[in-house]
Parts: sequence; structure tokens; C-alpha cells
Amino acid sequence: MDYFHYIYCIVALLIRFQFCLGYLEYDNWVNIQLSHAVDVQNQNNFIYRGNVTIASLDNGMAKTSQETLTDNQRAGLRSLGQANQLYRLKADVIYANGKRKVFFSATRACNLMEAQLNDVLWVSVDNSGYVNAITILTSGSQKCFNEEISTFGLEDFNTDVLIRHTEMAPFPDTTSFIQKVEREREARERGESRDNRGFFAKYWMYIVPVGLLLFISGATNQDASK
Repeated sequence: MDYFHYIYCIVALLIRFQFCLGYLEYDNWVNIQLSHAVDVQNQNNFIYRGNVTIASLDNGMAKTSQETLTDNQRAGLRSLGQANQLYRLKADVIYANGKRKVFFSATRACNLMEAQLNDVLWVSVDNSGYVNAITILTSGSQKCFNEEISTFGLEDFNTDVLIRHTEMAPFPDTTSFIQKVEREREARERGESRDNRGFFAKYWMYIVPVGLLLFISGATNQDASK
């Protein structure tokens, strides 16, 4: 096996390994622990909100289990809305292999209340099966009317989980490239890369236009002399 065949085998194995790794990761479950900040005085104080379990990132089946808002949490959420501040969400992603990653997202507190605590958890997944972003979305209008904000009857979150798979970029055609390199190498070894054509065969595209110009110029001078 020569050098180029060796490189080809290595590239092919790496590509197959990447596909297999992504497949194995998609088959594993992912757990997302949700925490939110509803304290208008300390928006870095996150308390437990609930849990999302995704049995398989491939088919997108998710199960949510969330806590009911307490009176203090509803009061804090209402204060955030009246101050036109953000409702912050912390998502702690835990993989089956023990790896963890934390994501933060936010939406207007008044929009969340306007949507009656109906929100969407947008989970973006890369081609290796790992989560690379989590975003909270609400159906509330962009503009909030603070005087109409009320938390009456708002106790439980109703969350839809949507999984978005990142599109994989096309792989380079390594096979054609290696074959081309091999052909060029073999041609150099046989000496076929040398150009053995004659002078006219090499430069006819330059000689013909000059000849035509000279011919036209000569014919014009003869007409003028008559």
C-alpha cells in the first residue's frame, strides 16, 4: 500500500467514525434541569423550576415535569413584568455519559405572563448529538402593557420542547482528490507531464491572429497604392 492509499484509508475511517459517534450520541438520553430567576432584587438567584428528559435526540420525544409556582414566585414574576425586566432561564444539560453543559436564555417577564406561562423550549443539537443552544420562546406580543399585568391563575408552566438539528455541511470529495493526485504522480513518473508538442502546436493561438493582422494590413496597403 503506497502513501496515497494510506491517506485515503485514514480519511475514510475518520469519516465513518464521525458518523458512528453521532449515531451513538443520538441514541443516548439527555436530561435538562431548568432553573429560573424571579427575584427582582437578585436576578442571579436561580431556583429549581423543573426537569426535561429527552429519551432520544433523534426522534425528539421529550417528557417535562415542572414545579407549581409559589405565591412568592408569582409575586416576583409580577414585579419583573411591571419593571419591564427579563425572565431568566438556566438550563443544565446532563448527558448519559456524565458530561454537563449550562445554557442561559431570557424572555420578557410580561410576555411570559401574557402567554399564560405557555412557552417553548428550543433545543439546538449539532451533528455529533450534543446540545449547543437552548432558547426560551413565548407567544406574547412584543409590547407589554404593565398596568394590565396580572398573575391571577398562573400556577403551572405549559412547555413545548422543540429539537432543531443543525444541518451537516457537505464533506469534501476526498476520493476524487486522491485519485487526481495519484494520476498526476503516475504521469510525472512516466514523464507524460512534459509537453513534447512542436512550436506551432504550442503557440498557434498567438501566431494565427498576428498572421491575419499582417495579411489584412498588406492587402490594405496594396489597395491604397492602386
